[in-house]
Amino acid sequence: MKTFSQLIKECQKTVKELMPWDLEKQLESDTPPLIIDVREPQEYNAMHIENSTLVPRGILETACEYGFEETIPSLVEAREKPIVLVCRSGNRSLFAAQTMQIMGYQQVYSLMTGLRGWNDYELALIDSENKTVDIDDADIFFESRVSDDQLPPK
Repeated sequence: MKTFSQLIKECQKTVKELMPWDLEKQLESDTPPLIIDVREPQEYNAMHIENSTLVPRGILETACEYGFEETIPSLVEAREKPIVLVCRSGNRSLFAAQTMQIMGYQQVYSLMTGLRGWNDYELALIDSENKTVDIDDADIFFESRVSDDQLPPK
């Protein structure tokens, strides 16, 4: 049996990761990457990177193929274009990037440190009304909320 941490380390061997400042630079280029946010809708609505597309991890595979209710044509047609996957901390995006590589996507990356790192680097996040989210409010949103019963027994 493999642990979550072991699975993450395996993904890191095959998935390229970008730091927030690398993505910031790419977004300023003439050919910015497609940004796919693989978090859940309530997370995305609270805050996300401007111009990112929500594709929750649970529907990623069908969003990447024609013929499904979840199909996102711009994503299906981006198999050879740069795509950066983002999530809260950079773990779900690693799994999603690995899956997309298996599905034939050739320039897929994961945002290392996720949106927590994006916010730590003081880059803008917007809410569902396209209003800039205060950095301190984002810090609170991204705080870990692991309860005592979710920790290993002592």
